[in-house]
Amino acid sequence: MALFGSKKVKKDKKEESVESKAVVKKVGPSPLATDHNLAAVILGPRITEKAVGMSEQNVYTFVVAPGATKFAIRAAIKALYNVTPVKINTVTKKAAKRTKGFSGKTVHHKGMKKAYVYLKKGDTINIV
Repeated sequence: MALFGSKKVKKDKKEESVESKAVVKKVGPSPLATDHNLAAVILGPRITEKAVGMSEQNVYTFVVAPGATKFAIRAAIKALYNVTPVKINTVTKKAAKRTKGFSGKTVHHKGMKKAYVYLKKGDTINIV
């Protein structure tokens, strides 16, 4: 009586090749890189005191999708606002749990990704 042994059934070579071909998946481009989905890259403008102050120096702040790349953000800005960015910086804020006051309750802060878009001197974006 064998504890670990069991006889394995051998498969034909033809069956193995059919099974291995069925497992192959096509990996396409990310959904954010397509032209018809550029509006999903930029979730909205970020309007804070700091962002308004920076807009006077032609730097605009946007909340973007977590998977957005700088190239996708650049293409979305070109398509939506008809301006060409000079430079784009991205900042990712991770989600976090914090304790609140003396009660000790935990509060969940959402994470986000924002993009600082630098434009030429003559270019502007009307956000409001």
